[in-house]
Amino acid sequence: MDKQLKRGLLDICVLAAIKSSDSYGYKIIKDMKPFLTLSESTLYTILKRLEAAGMLTVHTAEHNGRLRKYYHITSAGLQRLSEFKTDWQEMLAIYRFVTKEEEDDKKSISQ
Repeated sequence: MDKQLKRGLLDICVLAAIKSSDSYGYKIIKDMKPFLTLSESTLYTILKRLEAAGMLTVHTAEHNGRLRKYYHITSAGLQRLSEFKTDWQEMLAIYRFVTKEEEDDKKSISQ
């Protein structure tokens, strides 16, 4: 997969993971695990990039005597998720076009 495409998709996945409620690193990884595996180092790089882009904010709160960073999606992050859904429809159309040609090729061979 193209590196830039994958990077963008991971950013979207992280935004989606915190869309409903604020979350912290370990929980984000845990929530994403059924769908994809993400290392802590990769996650924190993504979180810093999204914060720098204004798509999320960070606040700390004490939990069991330790400070924990919580991430909150901003309106810019929600907008990016919305844009992704629109963009993805275009990607699906391209995918259907590409696989249609493959299906047409299969039909030609079997005839």
